[in-house]
Amino acid sequence: MKDFRLDERLERDSELVTVLGLCQLRLMKDSRWPWLLLVPQRQAVTEIFQLTPLDQTLLTFESNTVAAALKRVTDARKINVGALGNMVSQLHVHIVARFEGDPNWPGPIWGFGTAEPYRDDAKQKFLKTLVEAL
Repeated sequence: MKDFRLDERLERDSELVTVLGLCQLRLMKDSRWPWLLLVPQRQAVTEIFQLTPLDQTLLTFESNTVAAALKRVTDARKINVGALGNMVSQLHVHIVARFEGDPNWPGPIWGFGTAEPYRDDAKQKFLKTLVEAL
């Protein structure tokens, strides 16, 4: 993991919450949706199938753990999980809580509107609750 470098766009658009076994857990800087990222700390990996079988298992476990915690914390109608990589090729998995009536429901979140920063107190409360749920 010492060779791992986070893509500068992921660095700019999110902040580190914690490091899990394989992945950095990051919060997107957009308060319109509870939106998390898992970034496997492996260099030059763009696709899930490029991970070793053990890392694939860890990614699945961490994705499911984070998604379940996000569901408990937010009581969202739906948890969206996806690894797109069209704009940022470094492998990363989006985990987003969606609610009826949220911005662009039921459409996709990508490319919709302008990011709205978190109020610091709301962000800290959300992160504290999320980390406890993990």
